[in-house]
Amino acid sequence: MPPTDFASAPTDPAFPGAVRPHRRRTIDAHGVAVSMVEWGDESSPPVVFAHGGFDFAETFNVFAPLLAARGWRVVSWDHRGHGHSEWATLYSVEADLRDAMAVLDHVGPAPVPMVGHSKGGAISLHLADAAPHRIRSLVNLDGIPSRSSLPDIAEHERTRMLASEISGWLDHRRSVSNKARRPGTVAELAERRGRMNPRLSPEWLRYLVQVGGREDADGWRWRIDPTLRMGGFGPWRPEWTILRVPALGMPFLAVLGTETEVMGWGTRPADVARHLPPQGRMAVIDGVGHFLHIEAPHAMADLIADFLGAPR
Repeated sequence: MPPTDFASAPTDPAFPGAVRPHRRRTIDAHGVAVSMVEWGDESSPPVVFAHGGFDFAETFNVFAPLLAARGWRVVSWDHRGHGHSEWATLYSVEADLRDAMAVLDHVGPAPVPMVGHSKGGAISLHLADAAPHRIRSLVNLDGIPSRSSLPDIAEHERTRMLASEISGWLDHRRSVSNKARRPGTVAELAERRGRMNPRLSPEWLRYLVQVGGREDADGWRWRIDPTLRMGGFGPWRPEWTILRVPALGMPFLAVLGTETEVMGWGTRPADVARHLPPQGRMAVIDGVGHFLHIEAPHAMADLIADFLGAPR
């Protein structure tokens, strides 16, 4: 069973500047129970945050309160299979888009500003392209997968690709149907995560375990479906995301760091610059990597608050 119980959450651990969400609720996203969280005054204008893959909404525990202090109500959610949201039978980009739309529907009918990191940035881009009337402005934090040569294929090849991807995913599901995440101490889970996030401090990683994991009788485990793997299934490649950028009609800000790391996309400023839409601009931040909002939360909050303007 997925870990959807809020009552078993650990006592708030300490980390400088971190604030756990002020409100939690569960919504129905087309049959999947999705956990939504909020920071800030409930009557303040909303801005929606989308987290990255193998993360969860509480990775914003330092970053989100900085926007809330500027008068925003920051809304986020745990993607299906992540955090306190329900585990699903299958996962796909399309399913994540439906979940994101369910979150927007819960926030209200008016268009809202949106901030997405990594996978959440890619989802936000596809959402803005498919439903531009729902997104007032868009900030992308290293969530534009790219390659210098963008591959494309004919429609009949995409159909073949869909069949092979689904077959591959079902084979994967059969091989991991009884899989469970390996337990460990807080320090052990932090050390494992640190192999993928070498730029993040041990203190932050230990904090992350305690807000993103659960403690079972045999130790701590991440609140992430063990059957998940990088990417989804279907005729979709991450680098196609950048092709959505030129058509964006809302104000758009792309933010990239200069330091490469394991979980980053490897996107270069030149890749993004030639795709920027008329209302788009890019900011390149020296000395930070893929997790810009964790490495430099105050600088990111200043940059984004200036881009979004006063809450209204």
